[in-house]
Amino acid sequence: MIAKLKGILDSAGPDWLVIDVAGVGYLVFASGRTLSGLPAIGETLSLIIETHVREDRIHLYGFATTVERDMYRLLTTVSGIGAKVALAILSAHDPQSLANAIVAGDKAAVARAQGVGPRLAQRVVTELKDKVTGFAMVTTGPDGTASANDGAAPVAIGALSDAVSALVNLGYARVDAHGAVLRAASSINGDPALKDLVKAGLKELGR
Repeated sequence: MIAKLKGILDSAGPDWLVIDVAGVGYLVFASGRTLSGLPAIGETLSLIIETHVREDRIHLYGFATTVERDMYRLLTTVSGIGAKVALAILSAHDPQSLANAIVAGDKAAVARAQGVGPRLAQRVVTELKDKVTGFAMVTTGPDGTASANDGAAPVAIGALSDAVSALVNLGYARVDAHGAVLRAASSINGDPALKDLVKAGLKELGR
């Protein structure tokens, strides 16, 4: 099972690239986001690889970061989403913004990806809203490692959801409430209590 490839970029297309590793060319499929960050042909690159093995073929899928790879794995657990659609979603959204949309219940944002209709977008939101712990609160550094926004520790998705629900019950739009809670959580040190998230979220919405 191939987990990582490091070599020379031989060629690239709309949804693929070929990495030359010691004279062997590996065809790797990737999201538009990963492909947009490729070096020039002939230069060295390294990709995290997800290997799919079937009776009739072996496909390699490449990711610039472990965060993108992990979100890809989550997406492919949703019924109706295969590798191609998962890559299309990751081409339209970085892992953090996608997680934010899922937690906020923003199926319209998810549906912006090619090949994703309203029903499938709703399925993504429904099946993954409790599984994106950490994604909504992390950013990816240039070395591919994940760190919390503004140095804050990731907040449990349950606390975020409860705070968002509290603000929605007060009359705020879910998307606005979610954004406010995320900004609030990033400004609070440690693991904030629900009341602190709601109070800070209200302050954000009042700006």
